[in-house]
Amino acid sequence: MSSVVIAPIAESLPQFLSDSKYSKVHVIVDENTKRHCYPLVKSFLPKHSLTQIKSGEQEKTLATCEKIWQDMTDAELDRHSLVVNIGGGVIGDMGGFCASTYKRGIDFIQIPTTLLAQVDASVGGKLGIDFHGFKNHIGVFRIPNTVLIDPIFTKTLPFNELRSGFAEIVKHCLIADKAKWDVIKRKDFEAQDFADLISHSVEIKKAVVAQDPTEKGLRKILNFGHTLGHAIETFYLGKPKLHLLHGEAIAAGMICEAFVGFKKGLITQKELAEIEEFIFSVYGIATIQAEDVEEIIALTAQDKKNKGKEVRFSLLEGIGKCGFDIAINAKEMKDALAYYRGDVN
Repeated sequence: MSSVVIAPIAESLPQFLSDSKYSKVHVIVDENTKRHCYPLVKSFLPKHSLTQIKSGEQEKTLATCEKIWQDMTDAELDRHSLVVNIGGGVIGDMGGFCASTYKRGIDFIQIPTTLLAQVDASVGGKLGIDFHGFKNHIGVFRIPNTVLIDPIFTKTLPFNELRSGFAEIVKHCLIADKAKWDVIKRKDFEAQDFADLISHSVEIKKAVVAQDPTEKGLRKILNFGHTLGHAIETFYLGKPKLHLLHGEAIAAGMICEAFVGFKKGLITQKELAEIEEFIFSVYGIATIQAEDVEEIIALTAQDKKNKGKEVRFSLLEGIGKCGFDIAINAKEMKDALAYYRGDVN
């Protein structure tokens, strides 16, 4: 595992650079982080080149990678160069992927600027891009040289982006820490202690990834809510009026997958009610249209946890514990989506 440093960027970045000697530095931003976050980092960087890409999951494609690789080539980066990714999950995933494949791999660091990236996407070395509508379909495992987390960046976020990141915090509590779940479920979203929760989530993810770096077993528990959640997110990605942020889709996925766990006798009705009451209170109910259900379920066939034709879920085994590699059929998924939509009791 690389180091994850939670500290003011004015301290952590100069410290990292003072311990390293790079021939060149290349920074990757989008239009939002260029405006709001890059100014907080720029003065602590040596002379550098820069790539600006468009923000949004829809930009996480091979075409954008080609632009990044071209800029890196034009800047004449060699194998002793450093890439600095300043942004959310899209920048971290794609910038890390481009660094990992450029000249067979050069060093990179993550400076996550969204809550989602700070508590989840930047930790653990999963890198990649979407491909023909399938989320994170092409990618590699490669640990960044360091992850520098400064909670000050969350102050640059709009409400819906902050709330999106909170879904991964909820997930970490549900899969690994019942005591912390009991704390967060009693507070409104605005009253949460985000500095504490960032540190808490990072520690949970680091501990899981240390035991299973390449997701052969235990690391799959980090995908609770993500099998149906990713399918929902992917299906509505190109539909502006119904588009969901990652955390909004995962929130819906967690309710659906908690229902599947309840029907399998893995959690109690009280636990299911507790989970859905809190998640609905924060996120409301996402619009999932009845006519879209079959296509959403079809997208789960590409989930990376699957084996052969078998769709496999990670499901809660009580709040604070999670199992994985649990085979689920299409009817169970259909029933879960119907439950979420309020079509069944």
